[in-house]
Amino acid sequence: MIRIIVDAMGGDYAPHEPIVGAVDALKKNKDLTVVLVGDEEQIKAELSAFEYDKDRIEIVHTTEVITMEEEDVAKAVKRKKDASIVVAFRMLKEGKGDALVSSGATGGVLSAGVLVLGRLKGVSRPALCPRIPNHRRTGTVVCDCGANLECKPINLAHFAIMASAYSEAAFGIKNPRVGLLNNGTEDHKGLLLQRESHALLKTMDFLNYAGNIEGRDIMFSDVDVVVSDGFSGNIAVKSIEGCGKAIGSIMGQEFKRNWWCKLRAGGVVDIIKRIRGSVDYQKLGGAVFLGLTKPVVKGHGNSKAGSFTIYIGQAIDMVKGNMVAKMKVMIDEANEKFAALEAQKAEAQAVASEQAPANE
Repeated sequence: MIRIIVDAMGGDYAPHEPIVGAVDALKKNKDLTVVLVGDEEQIKAELSAFEYDKDRIEIVHTTEVITMEEEDVAKAVKRKKDASIVVAFRMLKEGKGDALVSSGATGGVLSAGVLVLGRLKGVSRPALCPRIPNHRRTGTVVCDCGANLECKPINLAHFAIMASAYSEAAFGIKNPRVGLLNNGTEDHKGLLLQRESHALLKTMDFLNYAGNIEGRDIMFSDVDVVVSDGFSGNIAVKSIEGCGKAIGSIMGQEFKRNWWCKLRAGGVVDIIKRIRGSVDYQKLGGAVFLGLTKPVVKGHGNSKAGSFTIYIGQAIDMVKGNMVAKMKVMIDEANEKFAALEAQKAEAQAVASEQAPANE
């Protein structure tokens, strides 16, 4: 039986939407137990409206919530010991669950994840990894999308490894193709971070590294994983979301422009619904917080019940796919290679330093 811990108080529509999503997930997954963490009275009131297997839902009562308005989220995590997200992560660390789902404040999830649960040994920095629609309708994962604004090449190498392991474990993509987000595909393009990261990723022979890609390639190329620093990745992901909303709004305006447009819209409404469904980022799941010792899914703050059902399904797939163990093996191999490269670089610098006076 797989146990998924759900932060029932996280999100704009909590606890109603997380609970409805959890009940639906139970119907779709017979080997699932859900642990709802939050205000027990509110949770029981919401559950009273449903028929469900009471042996497969547990409630853990908490009295506090970490909100979007917290000025210092890290301090709030340390101060609010009985906050739903803090208790949820504590339970995960203690082995009382296999994975965690929350749509609470991003800062709260990130801080509690690192401070309470902890990083996977060898991981330089955890990262947020959402799945973006693509023209192949398989989805492309982007790592990082906002957890790390300033990065080093080794961070991006770890992002590539973690996202590759996630793609294989959760979506069954064998040997996923990895691209580095840059302002051009040539080797010399980008700032120092991109150039050095590109050079490092080329040495990772256990990765299927395809090289530099541009922003337009996130949705329209054959790469399965896009690697980026959190600053650039966040802008890219939100630009894609905004573009989708803009196109949907423009199409709606055009179809309503006059009676003839409305008539023609009726003939393609099924096609429009299918397209809209295939590019709906909420249906592709939440952002996975990679690099922690257990699988964690971070949903949008405005997530509805259907999204929570998908998030729980994501968590189940990562557990069944043994994602963290696969990630650990790849991270260890990458760190050994990176250490060897750094040693070679230091040796070359030492030799150059010794030879410098003789050449003057």
